[in-house]
Amino acid sequence: MIGRLSAAALALLLLPGIAQAQSPRAADDGSAALEARFRALEADPERGGLAAYERLRARQALEALAAARGAQARADARQVAEWRLATAEIAADTALAQREIDRLERERSDLLVEASRQDAARARAEAERLRIQARIQAEEAERLRLEAEIESGARQRAEGVLDDVARAQAARLKAAREREAELKRQEAELLKSLED
Repeated sequence: MIGRLSAAALALLLLPGIAQAQSPRAADDGSAALEARFRALEADPERGGLAAYERLRARQALEALAAARGAQARADARQVAEWRLATAEIAADTALAQREIDRLERERSDLLVEASRQDAARARAEAERLRIQARIQAEEAERLRLEAEIESGARQRAEGVLDDVARAQAARLKAAREREAELKRQEAELLKSLED
């Protein structure tokens, strides 16, 4: 409450200085342009709520410029006000850019999670396809093995081929399962990093 009263009292004391800063003489020294830039920054819907400390310092510098007496004091106060206002503008632009960077980072993380989910779904589908294919080939291998037993002359050669096919399919199925497990692990890590 005391802080509010002090701020109100300070504003009342500075009103004559601000009014003088808006006089034709003040406009000639560039203070009107600084005031206009500050008002534009404050009114900007995107930047107006950002860089509160820097905007406060710029407002104080403009108030000091309005209260300054003498050519040198006004010149010094105007230089400080220009610096503070430029700092406030840069800080607001930086905060706005950081906000956009944060938004894009969140969007990127969401896309990475979605891509990981899609990769895992594709790996599961591929593993299922290979499982079915391996089962079909195993059934076919069994049929051929039985035929090979009947045809004793071709038995050894047929079993060698079938064993090779079965080993290759088992290796592919194992690799697909390992890939699926790795993708699940990566998805879990991504989700955990997003929650953190």
